[in-house]
Amino acid sequence: MLREIYQKKCLVFGCGNPLIGDDGFGPEVIRHLEGAAPLPDEVACLDVGTSIRDILFDFLLVEKKPELIVIVDAMEVPGAAAGEIFEIDVADISPAKICDFSLHQFPTTNMLKEIQDQTDIDVRVFVVQTTGLPSMVSPGLSNPVAAAVPVMCSRIRDLIRERFADSASEGPS
Repeated sequence: MLREIYQKKCLVFGCGNPLIGDDGFGPEVIRHLEGAAPLPDEVACLDVGTSIRDILFDFLLVEKKPELIVIVDAMEVPGAAAGEIFEIDVADISPAKICDFSLHQFPTTNMLKEIQDQTDIDVRVFVVQTTGLPSMVSPGLSNPVAAAVPVMCSRIRDLIRERFADSASEGPS
């Protein structure tokens, strides 16, 4: 599977630890995407757990790069409602805010900026507002975050459909 992802035009990475409550949102989105209607052949979904940094580093080195990387994670945003979903622009993430984002420990922010600035890869980051993360092992999503899973999947499918509509309609004449 890992070798195959380097051939895809679109990669969707679910970040998080399903043993830590709402932090398991990213992996649950991947599970839901893979269990629903098939995605186009040029799309691969991968539950990367807390290893996103290692995988992103590989994309700085490989010759063939995807057109689109979608990263799905959970975070806490003061004032936001649990289960609310957001898109974060990589360019807008201030270095001072690095500790506020999970993306599994967001020094990944610098790597995301490098990928966006030094390649033609479009990097999109989608997050959900958590109800807070437990201090010990506590598997399972809270109700508001679980309810956001199909909403996030729909948003990702819409993005894929918009982005790759031309390739889906292209075919032998």
